[in-house]
Amino acid sequence: MASDHQPDNPALDPYTDTPSNPGHQLAQIAAGCFWGVELAFQRLEGVVKTEVGYSQGHAHNPNYNLVCTGSTNHAEVVRVEFDPNVCPCTNLLSLFWSRHDPTSLNRQGGDVGTQYRSGIYYYTEEQARLAKDSLDEKQKSFKNKIVTEILPAKRFYRAEEYHQQYLEKGGREGNKQSAAKGCNDPIRCYG
Repeated sequence: MASDHQPDNPALDPYTDTPSNPGHQLAQIAAGCFWGVELAFQRLEGVVKTEVGYSQGHAHNPNYNLVCTGSTNHAEVVRVEFDPNVCPCTNLLSLFWSRHDPTSLNRQGGDVGTQYRSGIYYYTEEQARLAKDSLDEKQKSFKNKIVTEILPAKRFYRAEEYHQQYLEKGGREGNKQSAAKGCNDPIRCYG
């Protein structure tokens, strides 16, 4: 007799990560290619750590090549650890909305695919409320409907090491970009 039981899928589990400091919080942000998004958040005062990776998909332990096929439903995300006493969640949300076109479904510029979708993946109910309130407010300034998904954070899979702080390290061309707090230099995304 066949069993209807499906093995547990760790990719669908709620988050299990915790910040390095008990006074800090985590957030997962998806706003297109994670390289430029990460650099923008690295520069934000009160952000103490960033990592790029994959979340919200159904494949356990995905890698970049698999995610790029679109078959896993993972989003390219930046997991941000921040000190809410220095950087309230509203500061993260303001930067999030300014970094991309939230009305563009599964693409940002020339990057096309579900991995480039717009999303806010929250760890607390307060983060969820603030995200939804900010979406409602932001929608007033857009003619087209915002397609940003706001969902509970799922398991975060850290991307390959070469993706971490990619633009700060200089990318393929070695053109390093500043991650200094408050830096306003234009962010140049390149492979």
